[in-house]
Amino acid sequence: MGRASVKENKSIYQLIREELKLTREKASEMTGFMSPEHIEKIENGKINVQPDDVMALAECYKAPKLCNYYCSNECPIGEKYIPEVQVKDLAQIAIETLNSLNRINREKDRLLEIIEDGKVTDDEISDFVSIKKTFDKISLSVNTLQLWVNQAIADGNLDRSIFDDQ
Repeated sequence: MGRASVKENKSIYQLIREELKLTREKASEMTGFMSPEHIEKIENGKINVQPDDVMALAECYKAPKLCNYYCSNECPIGEKYIPEVQVKDLAQIAIETLNSLNRINREKDRLLEIIEDGKVTDDEISDFVSIKKTFDKISLSVNTLQLWVNQAIADGNLDRSIFDDQ
């Protein structure tokens, strides 16, 4: 069995593997195609991790948050457009979502006034930015709920087929 790493600033890939008490050799076996050396290079940032590798590690470690982490922190397109989603409990997700939906419900009339003429004028811009931020929060809440569902499926607490049939 490999020895425990004492390295500081470990990557998320290494932290999750170590939380699961997996050696690189065992993780390699579980992925079925990645060598222990390849996993080490990913963990140490010696290679640019590829999407297929991240998906395999996320499945192997039952950690769907790795996919969001990769997209929001390592993919050039995702870094610009995908927010990093934090794992939260279902109650917190529901409260944040409902608060944002209530806020947008109050702002909908103002949004209609702003977009009625198809342009955003100087006197409307601050309200428009505020409304857009509320939509961003709703979008983030949806992504957080999706991560929660994916984690519950990975943990065996939800049946994927229920969601696939919808």
